[in-house]
Amino acid sequence: MAVVRWRPVGQGLEPWVGARELGDIQSEVNRLFDSFFGRPVQGPSLERSWAPTADMYETKDELVIKVDLPGMSEKDVQVSITGDLLSLKGQRSEAEGVKPEQYFRAERWTGRVERVFQLPIPVQTDRVHASYREGVLTVTLPKVEAVKPKEIKIDVQ
Repeated sequence: MAVVRWRPVGQGLEPWVGARELGDIQSEVNRLFDSFFGRPVQGPSLERSWAPTADMYETKDELVIKVDLPGMSEKDVQVSITGDLLSLKGQRSEAEGVKPEQYFRAERWTGRVERVFQLPIPVQTDRVHASYREGVLTVTLPKVEAVKPKEIKIDVQ
């Protein structure tokens, strides 16, 4: 009987290619649903958009959304709120001075950035604050007073 050292799959330096393929499949499924429901469809020659990763959580007084936007500046991003939808749009540019034929590998997404978040709780839209630091956009949305937890003192008799 031989003892063989186990190594996890994908331990090398190469990122998993399947992740990109899953993103392409998701784009195709989205395009199929958009065409079915009569929404405008992007053709294959049009620019693709990417959806950055995000976290959404609540504190006692606010709803917080953090979005990873590496390689972008705050001037490249627009944030808007309409009702219970927070929209994020922007553009990430390609490296300047590098021609396509000079690349050995190009895996980072460039082009249009688009993400829409449905807010799970009512917020004060006039007091929304957005900040950007080290590639992370943080949007702070104060809760409506009726949603904030209120402690009730219990009287002892």
